[in-house]
Amino acid sequence: MRRLAALAILLLAGAAEAAPLPTAAEPSVVAPPGSTPLAAHRALYQLTLDSARGDVVAASGTMRYEVLDACDGWAVQQRLDMTISNRDGQDIQMISDYTTWEAKNGAKLRFRMRQTTDTAVTLQTEGEASIDRPGGPGEVHYTAPQEGTKQLPPGTLFPMAHTEHILQAAAEGKKFLALPLFDGTTDTGADDTFVVITSWNKPEPYRFPDLSNLPSGRVHVSFFEHDAKHQVPDYQVGQRYWSNGVADDLQMDFGDFVMDGKLSEFRLQPHAC
Repeated sequence: MRRLAALAILLLAGAAEAAPLPTAAEPSVVAPPGSTPLAAHRALYQLTLDSARGDVVAASGTMRYEVLDACDGWAVQQRLDMTISNRDGQDIQMISDYTTWEAKNGAKLRFRMRQTTDTAVTLQTEGEASIDRPGGPGEVHYTAPQEGTKQLPPGTLFPMAHTEHILQAAAEGKKFLALPLFDGTTDTGADDTFVVITSWNKPEPYRFPDLSNLPSGRVHVSFFEHDAKHQVPDYQVGQRYWSNGVADDLQMDFGDFVMDGKLSEFRLQPHAC
């Protein structure tokens, strides 16, 4: 999924209009032979506190996630609404909206995120990123929180392409991947990700029938500041991935506390193109 990188920023600190669709068409790419195309879908996750090692004593919320097939790209909207309680008895509401449009050829990303903590805006990012060529470097131009440009390292992937690389690697029996990722959830540029694919299994019955005929497995992703000296990840996410990119059984480790996410509603969206 994606945009789980955005969740880390939101949970640790935390609502936005839809990002504009591009005015010019981008060439799309064809999925590799034997692979499952990514699914346009709507999903609702129930979030609960798994464990805490810091000041957090309770946490709960929801995450709504929608992927639309925009023909030449993917339009993604994610809304997080969480309430966190600390040891002083304070309840803190965190709300965030994260919206992207990503070209199917992996060359462009438009992003917008706005998060609030108890109605105060705590983080806002907006801009556009591009990759020069497959595997090449790129750059991101921010219009918020302030105007500026940063370089993206060679091999940088945007969120949907990042997911596709993980799923393709799982189908090929690979266990480890190191992939730079840019998702637009911070103003610091790309992150480094280290991916561990712990299992990849044949289709099996599931409570959502549309997922029952697809292979799936457990994937663990650690996120690091790009070129950081330390070896401790900023945060980590584990999830069960199906071959169409749908995720469930999320476990998000933010250091001081761990959140679980369970898929409570799921519906495939039509591919209009």
